[in-house]
Amino acid sequence: MKAKTWLNATLTLAVAGSLVAGCTTTGDNAGEKAGETKPADNTSAKKETVVNTYINGEIPTIDPTIAKDSASSWVLDHVFEGLYFQDKDGLKPGQAKEVKVSDDGLVYTFTLKDNLKWSNGDPVTAADFEFSWKHVLNPKTASEYAYQIADYIKGGKEYNGADSKLSEAEMNKLRDAVGVKAQDEKTLVVTLASPTPYFLQLTSFYTYYPVNKKVVEANPNWAAEASTHVGNGPFKVTEWGKDKRLVVQKNENYYNKDAITASEVVWNNITDDNTAWQMFTAGDLNVYRSVTPAAVDQAKASGELVVTPKLSTYFYRINVNKAPFNNAKVRKALAMAIERQPIIDNILKTGQKPAFAFVSPGIQMGGKDFRDGEPGYFKEDMAEAKKLLEEGLSELNLTSMPKFTVSYNTNEGHKKIAEAIQEMWKKNLGVEATLENIEWKVYLDKVQKLDYQIARAGWIGDYLDPMTYIDMFVTGGTNNETGWSNAKYDELVAAAKKEQKEDVRIQLFRDAEKILMDEMPIIPIYFYTSANAYKTNLEGYYSPANREPIFRYVTSK
Repeated sequence: MKAKTWLNATLTLAVAGSLVAGCTTTGDNAGEKAGETKPADNTSAKKETVVNTYINGEIPTIDPTIAKDSASSWVLDHVFEGLYFQDKDGLKPGQAKEVKVSDDGLVYTFTLKDNLKWSNGDPVTAADFEFSWKHVLNPKTASEYAYQIADYIKGGKEYNGADSKLSEAEMNKLRDAVGVKAQDEKTLVVTLASPTPYFLQLTSFYTYYPVNKKVVEANPNWAAEASTHVGNGPFKVTEWGKDKRLVVQKNENYYNKDAITASEVVWNNITDDNTAWQMFTAGDLNVYRSVTPAAVDQAKASGELVVTPKLSTYFYRINVNKAPFNNAKVRKALAMAIERQPIIDNILKTGQKPAFAFVSPGIQMGGKDFRDGEPGYFKEDMAEAKKLLEEGLSELNLTSMPKFTVSYNTNEGHKKIAEAIQEMWKKNLGVEATLENIEWKVYLDKVQKLDYQIARAGWIGDYLDPMTYIDMFVTGGTNNETGWSNAKYDELVAAAKKEQKEDVRIQLFRDAEKILMDEMPIIPIYFYTSANAYKTNLEGYYSPANREPIFRYVTSK
């Protein structure tokens, strides 16, 4: 079969690599291997750099096959690497040396780089990738992100959705039919269910990271402790006190170790944002992620605030199974009664944009941003909101809106936003909401179980295509978590996954998003920016639009 070939490929994607101060040189220099990067000039003269930052709450897992949240993925992006990865200026080959794609766009043949090793010294092989992806798909793994593989790879849905009552032989047959095969130690052949223009982007997402087959089979709990954890990225886990901190250090077995200038990254578990900010100002932390509203002005004044684009939307989920939220008019009334710009101007203060749709700006389709020309599907209108609320309550045989609860995970910014919205709903609609603050891991569990009425949420796009947003809310989707279902919506999403004509795909996405906004199981509030604070002696950090800050190339002055 004739194939197209990318040798030493470098794929640059719009807004995928949002650069910030002092980034080191890229890997595009003549004579370098694909995906490798030269150390910064005079690196040897610079201080050994330790990054000290924090995460608000316990990191749920450092196993990429079951991870589902941004705290876990921030660590995973440093201790693992996929076939491709998000470098400073876009998508680059990671563990892959080259890829050949068949003319029909269905078969990807990846050749791995030479001398790849796990952090324990084992060789990284194509069999590790095959094992890992099939492990994600295995129904017994119960990976919430399994759909990221199942929806695209031939046989993935059949294996992942298999009945638990099937015999072992039948399960093995389904597993073996999945279109991921290690042809030899360095060759991985992947067969897709249908052509997917953004498949290489998917391979940079953490669900597609490999795990060490030998280690996982020998110890199912390999990822529970630092002493048994094994990765293939630029750093390795050396310490993990679940309620204290997680530490990674430079991985000497990483193929491109000479380009890695940070010697250590520490994620401290600090549950109070104000305490973390005090530690940052005192110099005990040198990176403060997601600057809280209370600290924005001070960070700006000190010259430590860095704001970059982010492929992300802040929104509220609504549990449509619970009255009165089982009425779309009630849900839409709440959405229309929120005044977004005051939240941005008075609380956030870092250039966010009001959201009247779900898909965030930053995705290029048809030669322009997907959001251009279709800025939103509803507007703030207090009179219309009151009318819709009255109609919705009447349809439910209610004379007034019952008091309800808005849940949010522990964070000073989430609290301030919830308090502002609580007051807006009282002023604009005359309804009463109470606020509930929940620790991160407990919050994730409650939302997953639909044990809430309205819950704060944020979504960072996994890849640069509207599908990363739109397919969240298909019926039964693991990231739906609203109880909402719409057959026409499901049909449009399924059609967009198979459609190859870009103009048709764009219209399918727009039609689906309109249904989502008409029925309003979620309330978009604003499109994020990434606002982080860095000590001014640090340089070389970067923030891809769909990732947390990356510290591979950090140096200190």
